[in-house]
Amino acid sequence: MNQVFSRERKTTNEKLIEGILLEKYNSYYRMALSYTKNEADAADIVQEGAYRAIRMAGSLKDPKFASTWIYRIMMNEIYRSMSRAGATSLDAIEYEGEGHEDKYRDTDLERALDSLDKKDQAVIKLRYFEEMTLQEIARILDENENTVKSRLYRSLKKLRAKMEESGYDR
Repeated sequence: MNQVFSRERKTTNEKLIEGILLEKYNSYYRMALSYTKNEADAADIVQEGAYRAIRMAGSLKDPKFASTWIYRIMMNEIYRSMSRAGATSLDAIEYEGEGHEDKYRDTDLERALDSLDKKDQAVIKLRYFEEMTLQEIARILDENENTVKSRLYRSLKKLRAKMEESGYDR
C-alpha cells in the first residue's frame, strides 16, 4: 500500500520537475555558463542536473520547494564539474558566448566574482542575476537565512574592494 503512494508521489513529482526544468532551463544554463565560461560544459552540467533531478524525483519531500530543490541539484552539479575540471585557470579558457547576450558578461565583474569562493559566488549570482530571495538561496545552499545574508554582505564588500582595486569606475 505504501509503495503505491510513493510511486504516485514520484510520478507527480516527475511531472512537476519536468515542467520546472523546461521553464527555467535558460536560468540553469546561464548559471552554469557563468562558472564554466564554456557553452558545451554548461549544457552538459544542465543535462546531468536535469537527469539527476528527474531520477531523484521520489526524494522531493515538499513540492512547493521543487524549484529551489532543482537549483540545489544544479549548483551541486556545477561544483562537481568544477572539481573534475582540475587546475585549469578560468582566465585561460576562451569564452565561447560572444554572439549572444549574457547578463553575467562583464570582464571586470567576472574576474572579481571568480576571486570569491564558490558559496560566495553562488549567493551573489543567485541573488542578483537570478533574482532569488534570501530564503530561496538559503534552501538551495542548505544554510541558515542569516548566514546567507551575512555571506551576501561580506561578499559584496569583497567584490566592491576588488572592483576598486582593479580601477573599475562604472
